[in-house]
Amino acid sequence: MHSRPLDRRALLRAGALLGALAALQACTAPFAGQRLRLATGSEQGVYYALGTALARAWQDGLGLVAAPEVQSTAGSVDNLTRLALGDVDVGISQIDAAADKLERARPGDPRALRALARIYDDVVHLVVPADSPVRSPADLRGARVAVGAPDSGVSLVARRLLEVSGLRPGDDLSAEQLGLEESPAALVAGRLDALFWVGGLPTRGITELAERMPIRLVDLQDITRPVRQEYLEYTPRTVPVGTYGMTAPVTTLLVRNVLLVTAEMPDELAEALVRSMFDAQAALAEAARAAVTIDPRSAIGTQPVELHPGAVRFYRAEKDG
Repeated sequence: MHSRPLDRRALLRAGALLGALAALQACTAPFAGQRLRLATGSEQGVYYALGTALARAWQDGLGLVAAPEVQSTAGSVDNLTRLALGDVDVGISQIDAAADKLERARPGDPRALRALARIYDDVVHLVVPADSPVRSPADLRGARVAVGAPDSGVSLVARRLLEVSGLRPGDDLSAEQLGLEESPAALVAGRLDALFWVGGLPTRGITELAERMPIRLVDLQDITRPVRQEYLEYTPRTVPVGTYGMTAPVTTLLVRNVLLVTAEMPDELAEALVRSMFDAQAALAEAARAAVTIDPRSAIGTQPVELHPGAVRFYRAEKDG
């Protein structure tokens, strides 16, 4: 005996039922209709890789109908501007750039910066060809140096380190405003003598550069103390042997990265974003090795940026639990 094929009415009823079920499911997810925009950085850097993984985690964890929009940007300074203008909902930034922004903030501004978490730490890279005579930042006098893209955290760090070294970009050296998309190729072609980068270890763009030519990181030991005297956001860090093919350890500087929103974000949404991030940490670490260090105990270290009240609620629940 053969069953009769479904007629058109039955198919339409089945489709309507499926649609109703989908709508019911969406209604049970409080953030289903929420649209998120996330400002990251260069597509060759850790910000972008981590931001892409975060977007997936938030879509799954919050039950979002629409995937968060991941924006490739110039970096920290650009991201802070986009947050201030309301062009994005979440941004990744170096803590030095965020602290600089806070100093100029107006009291009571509803778009004042708030932090969700300290996520991982960046390392300052001053990259030169392996056979370069440059052994300290002071040796860059007269050199052609990529100091990062305009409105990037890299440009902020490069300017500060050069000033501490007694060098003025434009006067004492040729400062090229190039990001990680352009500067490695220029170094390979001999159009640059050095490039600055600030990113997690390892950064994909620097790893790919090391595959094209032998490189090394310039040791910053000579300036770590004067930099710390001027800017408390930086701390010394040792880059181990083998990183980017290097045969000796190098002293450099570390700067914290934070996940930022504004004070006007609802507490419930901020708490859900933090919770989903920690729930997905394994996937984040797979996408960006630097994310291995994301931990609820260290995540509260966002000073001088205040934690968002929703984030505070999450961390208190974790502590009490």
